[in-house]
Amino acid sequence: MSQETTPKQDERFARGPQKTYSLMELVRGTSPMVDKGPDDTVFSFPVVALIELLLLLGTTVFLLFFSLLRDAPLEELANPDIVTNPAKAPWYFMALQELLLHMHPVLAGIIVPGVVVVFLIILPYIDYDNSDAGRWFATKRGPKWVFFTALYTTLAQAFLIVFDEKMGLRGLGAASPLILQVIGPILFGVVLFGIPMFIVWFKKPTRREWMLVIFTIIIVSAVVLTISGFLFRGPGMHLYAPWNMPDGYNPWSSL
Repeated sequence: MSQETTPKQDERFARGPQKTYSLMELVRGTSPMVDKGPDDTVFSFPVVALIELLLLLGTTVFLLFFSLLRDAPLEELANPDIVTNPAKAPWYFMALQELLLHMHPVLAGIIVPGVVVVFLIILPYIDYDNSDAGRWFATKRGPKWVFFTALYTTLAQAFLIVFDEKMGLRGLGAASPLILQVIGPILFGVVLFGIPMFIVWFKKPTRREWMLVIFTIIIVSAVVLTISGFLFRGPGMHLYAPWNMPDGYNPWSSL
């Protein structure tokens, strides 16, 4: 059974000297707009705006009641003759203060945070695939790798902190400050935190899975460093069990 073309089709595909284009080929392809109609979207206003407003009100109420239960840890005016021991940074800077105990100040306060910030800035340009947007851990292997990376990073960070406190590179004694504060910490960090990435490399991960592993290392490292500096650092910024602090120091009193 033959199919006749309509006049519009004849006009559209007819050849002529006045045309500067022609139909060459039809191929199957994909588009980011496929199956992305209005039925699959939610208006940011008022749906998302109302949710954010409720979260804002809930946070405000929580802070209000918390402020009624506990006063802010404000002390008397600073006295240069009496130095607080230990003098700790606020909790949101605690990870940086912990890093300062293990490496050179420029490395701990500028280079390492700078590398992390730059990575977070360029992350959308490295991993730009949005095919699994909104899906937790992106792939089937994602949860397993995130759990493995988080567990390994926690143990590795704890080992590095205890090792540097009990023995550390300071035990080398006659070594130069460059080795103690710059080269040594970099080598330890590259070796220990390169192990999970080396293991994952054999599994042929996707770009999204690579980003999951790296992002997990960054987040878990920040959490472990914050907890270590907040709960386990006592007088002289040495390691103690939270329940065995000397001189009556209580880490919770700084909250």
